[in-house]
Amino acid sequence: MPARGLFYLKLFLAIVLLGACGGENYHAIRNLRSSGESIICFGDSLTEGVGAGAGEDYPSVLSKEIGIPIVNAGQRGDTTEQALARLSDAVLSKNPRLVIIFLGGNDFLRQRPRAESRSNLAEIVRRVQAQGAMVAIAGMKLGLFTDEFASIYEHTAKEFGALYIPHVMKGILSDSKLKSDPIHPNGAGYRLIAERIAANIKPLLREADRLTERSAS
Repeated sequence: MPARGLFYLKLFLAIVLLGACGGENYHAIRNLRSSGESIICFGDSLTEGVGAGAGEDYPSVLSKEIGIPIVNAGQRGDTTEQALARLSDAVLSKNPRLVIIFLGGNDFLRQRPRAESRSNLAEIVRRVQAQGAMVAIAGMKLGLFTDEFASIYEHTAKEFGALYIPHVMKGILSDSKLKSDPIHPNGAGYRLIAERIAANIKPLLREADRLTERSAS
């Protein structure tokens, strides 16, 4: 086969392969066919929106990005233990369809044992999924040089069939234009977080909608 023909054959096969793979595989995400209604952002001050103006918190921006109302269940100061204690009222009572968990910063700052934080996060995920909702876990690097917490997020997501959203804080707290103080973003920083999360949950929700429609037909 001439070189030009071989090139086009390889290009065609690559396109077919990419089409077959078609992006993220969501078969491992639990509760894709959730009958819940609410999308809830559950976390600490980074979810509440400390450091931003009204409507600049990441759940508000995310709501505009995806065109769906979102419940902001962020509470400043929360550790994973405190978040677990208020999970029933803040999340489970609101008929969740998807819960985006963004926690761990206060555990790190208060030097809570890694195993304790891991256990609390796992229990939060387990209870949310038992309610029939999907879970997305926002991951972040907490240490300046080393970070014993970083692996918790991805490992928990894989173990429980949750969507892992990596590096949502990447580059934000090292850029003065994106933060309001040493540990909180400003409006621009929260917008970046929202965009990163939106890029991950939009296709998840599309796939969930597709499956739900197919089940109903």
